[in-house]
Amino acid sequence: MSVRATVLYDAPGPKGRRNNRIYSLIAGIIFLAIIGWVAWTLNNNGQFEGRLWTPFLDIQTWTTYLLPGLRGTLFSAFASILLACVFGVVLGLGRLSENRLVRWICGVIVEFFRAIPVLLLMIFAYQLFAVYNVVPSRHLAFSAVVFALTLYNGSVIAEILRSGIRSLPKGQTEAAKALGLSHRLTMYRVLLPQAIAAMLPALIAQMVIALKDSALGYQIGYIEIVRSGIQSASYNQNFLASLVIVGIIMVLINWGLTTLAQRIERQLRAGRARKNIIAKVPEEPDQGLDTKDNVNVDWHNPNYKQVRNPSE
Repeated sequence: MSVRATVLYDAPGPKGRRNNRIYSLIAGIIFLAIIGWVAWTLNNNGQFEGRLWTPFLDIQTWTTYLLPGLRGTLFSAFASILLACVFGVVLGLGRLSENRLVRWICGVIVEFFRAIPVLLLMIFAYQLFAVYNVVPSRHLAFSAVVFALTLYNGSVIAEILRSGIRSLPKGQTEAAKALGLSHRLTMYRVLLPQAIAAMLPALIAQMVIALKDSALGYQIGYIEIVRSGIQSASYNQNFLASLVIVGIIMVLINWGLTTLAQRIERQLRAGRARKNIIAKVPEEPDQGLDTKDNVNVDWHNPNYKQVRNPSE
């Protein structure tokens, strides 16, 4: 594995690399020892007994507890992510407005909701909707969860959008103005399309956070995967097994979401048709040529290879 020198990090020499390998080995041994001790303790307490895990082979456990909770988690996360994207785009573009008052108002809203914990927003929304009968009682918890996640994640997305557009070269804006485009057209036709691919990893990370934060709805009685897992554990008396299964489900969902995001990012960077952004991008892992993107550029490194023009 090649190591590059950066402004904040010098590539280690032979002694440094040897020390890093030793430290890594020691850390790995300590980590394995901790894992072994935890497994030994759980085994002595009977947590690996088959009777604690067999309830998950029964379809009734899934239909009664886990699947309804999973459906609630996915519905609340999907609804809040969609609304947060709309809310975030509006606030993000508002913060880039030429009108000072609009920028100030959007900035206050973003900073206010970013500073409030999501759980506090859920409790506030739940009480507000209940007192003033804003939504039917059967949808009270769902509405409070979506409301809180939308406001918080929308504020964060607004900052992601603003920073993504600000990170683009100023020449893009200057060229658009030189062509006579207005501020609105410059945003929608020039800056925003270029910023989407750059912002996508951060947006997906925020979506994963929204998915995990939906578990906070447990505090206001919302039926989601964590609440359902605990209810299943209370019935079957297998708390560790239930939480492990719930954790695996959440990891699989987040892994799928991240994988989808990576494919969409590759599609956007490849310049494919936007109408089919999830289609597979043809790519060749090894094209037989070394480029500046996959060759070590640290000429101090012994494995450094200079890239030359093939025609030379």
